[in-house]
Amino acid sequence: MARPKLIVVLGTTACGKSGLGVELARRFNGEVVSADSRQVYQGLDLGTGKVTEEEMMGIPHHLLDVAQPNDIYSVADFQKAAYAAIDDILARGRNPFLVGGTGLYVRAVTEGFVFSNARPDPVLRARLEGLDTAALYALWREKTGGELTGGEENNRHRLLRALEKLEAGASEVPPRPRYDCLLLGMTYPREELCRRIDERLDRRIEDGMIQEVARLRESGASDDFLERLGLEYRYILWYLTGKLGSMDQLKDELGRAIKRFAKRQMVWFKKDRDVLWLDTAGDPLAQAAAAVTQFLGPEQG
Repeated sequence: MARPKLIVVLGTTACGKSGLGVELARRFNGEVVSADSRQVYQGLDLGTGKVTEEEMMGIPHHLLDVAQPNDIYSVADFQKAAYAAIDDILARGRNPFLVGGTGLYVRAVTEGFVFSNARPDPVLRARLEGLDTAALYALWREKTGGELTGGEENNRHRLLRALEKLEAGASEVPPRPRYDCLLLGMTYPREELCRRIDERLDRRIEDGMIQEVARLRESGASDDFLERLGLEYRYILWYLTGKLGSMDQLKDELGRAIKRFAKRQMVWFKKDRDVLWLDTAGDPLAQAAAAVTQFLGPEQG
C-alpha cells in the first residue's frame, strides 16, 4: 500500500526555508508543519526567526507556540504532534509541508524513529550523571554516529534520557517510515551564508531581540532554560547578565556561534543522499515547484 506523501523543506539557518515553504504551500494546496525545536515555544519569536502572521500569507502553520518556556519538549513529543498534524492535513485533502532546520526533528518524522519506553536504570543513570554535558554528547555521537543541533547538544536532561534508551537497546529498533518523502534542501555558499547570517543578526537586534529575551526572563523563563536553548538566547542572556561586556562582543561571538551552527547543520543534512539541493544562485522556487509537481503527480501538480 502506497504511503501518504510529505514534502520536506530543510536546510541551514538564514537560508529562506520558511519563505519557500509558504510559497510551495500556496501553489500546491498545502499547509506547513514547523520542524524547529525552539519555535515550539511561546514567546520565542525574533530569536528563532519564527514566521510572522504576515509572512504566512494565509497558509496554516502547525507546531508553533505549542509549549511554554521552561517546559521539556522532546523529539518524541514533536514526532507524535507532527504525525497528528500531517495526518489531519492529509485527511482534509491538502498537502503537508514539513519545514525546518532541526535535523533530529525532521528525521524523526521522515525516517519514522521508534522511541522506547524503557524505564530508567538507576545504576546506569548514576554512571552517566558523573559525566559532564560535553562528555555525554560525545558518547551520544559515538553510539549514533549523528549530530544534534538547535541546542539539543547542550540539553543535559535529554542526552541522559537518550543514552539510557540506547543502552536499553532502543537503537536496535528499526525505524518505521510513515510517509513517502520528497526532501528539498536550501543553503548558500559559505561566504554568502555568512553574509546573510550577519545581516539577519543586525536586523533582529534592531527589531528588539534583546528586549525579547529580557521579557522572557521577566515573565518567568529561567536562565537555565534560556541557556539550554543556545545561540541567540544563550548569548543574549550572557549579555544581559554581564558575561558579555558590550554589544560589539555580543554580535561578534553570537555571529560566530551561528555560523558554526550552520556548518553543523550541513554536516547533518549532507548525510542524507536523498535530499535535492536547490540551486540558490538560480531560481530555487521554480526548481522546487517542478520537483513537487513531479512528486505529487499530474492530478495535484
